Amino acid sequence: MALLPPIAPIALVALIAFDMAAWERALSTPLLGNSAGDWLEALGIVALVLLTALLLKRVLGRRFASPAGAATAGSAAGAASAAQELAPELMRRTYWLLLLPPAVFLGILALAPSRHVYATLRTFAILAVLLQVALWATVGIEIWMGRVRRRRLEQDAASATLVGSFNFILRLVLWVFIVLLALDNLGVNVTALVAGLGVGGIAVALALQNILGDVLASLSIAADKPFVLGDTIQVDNFVGTVEDVGLKTTRLRSLSGEQLIFANSDLLKSRIRNLKRMTDRRVVLAFGIDYQTRADQVEKIPPLLRAIIEAQPGVRFDRAHLKGFGQGSLDLEAVYYLANPDYNLFMDTQEAILLALMRALEREGIRLAQPDRTLWIAAETEPPAPRSREGVAQPAAPAVRS
Repeated sequence: MALLPPIAPIALVALIAFDMAAWERALSTPLLGNSAGDWLEALGIVALVLLTALLLKRVLGRRFASPAGAATAGSAAGAASAAQELAPELMRRTYWLLLLPPAVFLGILALAPSRHVYATLRTFAILAVLLQVALWATVGIEIWMGRVRRRRLEQDAASATLVGSFNFILRLVLWVFIVLLALDNLGVNVTALVAGLGVGGIAVALALQNILGDVLASLSIAADKPFVLGDTIQVDNFVGTVEDVGLKTTRLRSLSGEQLIFANSDLLKSRIRNLKRMTDRRVVLAFGIDYQTRADQVEKIPPLLRAIIEAQPGVRFDRAHLKGFGQGSLDLEAVYYLANPDYNLFMDTQEAILLALMRALEREGIRLAQPDRTLWIAAETEPPAPRSREGVAQPAAPAVRS
């Protein structure tokens, strides 16, 4: 019993040494050309890379999702706002399936793979990194262009229509560059491919000439600015407010609520009336009075019109005349200008002028022309019946004059 205490530590040390030796023998066991220890090290590297990336994704996503975290991300308010908008989107577009090939490639460096396996894993890792970078860059372009578009709408709405075109062009250039890099890593001769695409591009351009025409028309609209977002325009018989100028179509919101869609090339071929760019509104007021009106009464109407129109605020009188003799009325016409082209203001002013004109005509005893017609039919003596060349009398049609 007295020997038990000294023996216990010795037995424990012997047991540990035995387990360590067994563990070392297990780790040195060959497995697919590498020891089990090397495989464990490789798996540990893969797990560490994936866990670190996913943890960083979650931490950054939570930090920039809150206003307080975004405020500490930069010194300036603009930089903080940009980081708050960009970081969550970058984290949302980060996919673990695209992180797995690079992590596996880093883990395989702890082993001694064959040349074929090494090259295959390296290619997959590069393709995954290129795709992930392309997704991040796409998010950056979209957010950057969105911020530029909002600033342009506040400062100069005309230049905002060009932002959508630049957004498409930048993303197209980005993805073409990424695809070329990917093909180069896959062993494709990119130089010959680009040359072949140049020849094939001519055929594609001929096949897609209508679509390319709309795209070029979009750039023409953005550069020439016949209208901008928010303008009210009239195309043929359609009137609407411009909502969006896309690469192929332009969308208007009509006065009755439905959306009108025009191809950009067709839109530029049409005659466009930009109603929002009216500096003032010219109004032609035409009406007719009864033919029974005396000449001295008709002579009083132009001065009455002038006095009524000049009494309205924000209105500039131009002229008022007896225009001519109509089919059922004496036609008069007056022209005036509104300094404010707002349509509601125009209708209010027109209503006030018409009501004042009706009262003035009633005081003068002048009647407005009625929408009726008098038909006079007079009977006449029948003319001699016409004769044919053979001398046979032809029946004559009755004469009715209206």
